[in-house]
Amino acid sequence: MAGLYFEQFELNQIFSHPIRRTVTEADNVFFTALTHNPAALHLDEEYCREHTEFGQRLVNSAFTLGLVVGISVGETTLGTTVGNLGWDEVRFPRPVFHGDTIHVESEVVSLRDSRSRPDNGIVVFEHRGFNQRNELVAVCKRSALMLRAPHKVN
Repeated sequence: MAGLYFEQFELNQIFSHPIRRTVTEADNVFFTALTHNPAALHLDEEYCREHTEFGQRLVNSAFTLGLVVGISVGETTLGTTVGNLGWDEVRFPRPVFHGDTIHVESEVVSLRDSRSRPDNGIVVFEHRGFNQRNELVAVCKRSALMLRAPHKVN
């Protein structure tokens, strides 16, 4: 299991995730279509060239958020999470464009015992996504309900 149990996390622990992902036009168009988002900002190159400051389509921010969190899973919560409790303070300081390569770091910003589930703890991560120029493109806090390490039987 790649993920860590609640007891294995430390406050201010930082993970630099090794997976990087180049975002393609297909990623953006498929995701935008699958989620029924008709915004010209994501689908209409001509509109963006003529009517936006960016001059090209932007990658759907919901895709960017999902990608940033997804890249973090392998080293943090894979196989050890009960589930996500929520995403807070989601921000996109810079747009993502087709061809951008995203890399991610995560920091443990809070740890606490679950009040209602004694076999679990709650970890709050701050996930930060960067493009190939190391510009911050996404940041969010994610609360995860985590398993505690199994008790060893002697």
